[in-house]
Amino acid sequence: MTAVLETRPLDGARARSIARAFLPDGAFGNRWNYFYTRTKLGSDPLYPAVADALRDTTAPLLDLGCGLGLLAHTLREDGVDLPYRGVDIDAGKIAHARRVADRARLRDVTFDAVDLSRVMPEHAGSVALLDVLQYVDTPAQIRILDTATAMVAPCGKLFIRSGLETPGWRARTSKAFDTLAAVAGWMYSAPRRYPSEALLRDRLDAAGLRYAITPLNGNTPFNNWQIVAWRE
Repeated sequence: MTAVLETRPLDGARARSIARAFLPDGAFGNRWNYFYTRTKLGSDPLYPAVADALRDTTAPLLDLGCGLGLLAHTLREDGVDLPYRGVDIDAGKIAHARRVADRARLRDVTFDAVDLSRVMPEHAGSVALLDVLQYVDTPAQIRILDTATAMVAPCGKLFIRSGLETPGWRARTSKAFDTLAAVAGWMYSAPRRYPSEALLRDRLDAAGLRYAITPLNGNTPFNNWQIVAWRE
């Protein structure tokens, strides 16, 4: 793994602009999603990193484990207009993602509820796999990775963001935070196993992809890494 200069998160004005679409309809509605979105976009370098990776591609994008669909909003705000489909196991988040995308008038964006541990959608193009692998066991990680790599078209890319199975305080912090998010009901389940770098390299090599693995911690205390892969 190679250390590189990391992408910065969105500035405050851009984060607030995107988060406004997540405000409740009424003055007394629940504002959790608004404050969560605003905080995450303003602290996590993930979304600008994905936009930078996909900016020179033309293939449609499948976002596996899309949650509230933040990636769709940040890509459109950044001028990346690839056709986007987001899937997630949490039907409640998918319903909210649809409502907010309609409110924000995002073009060429769809969302569907899918349990990736049971079935993978058909797709050819680019794939985003963001903070998903730690929530399934190793056999499921292999199935998801092998299916995702097979989806990558010559004009597309695979972007993975994940914690890795490494020693150190960042790894412990990531696991504690992910576990707390599950206890609080924000995440569908607690983390099961973080993938190893060796597993990722093995599956990417088997798929014949070129790739780069670099840190993506930003100003966070988490053990986050980005893997960008492409087919020559």
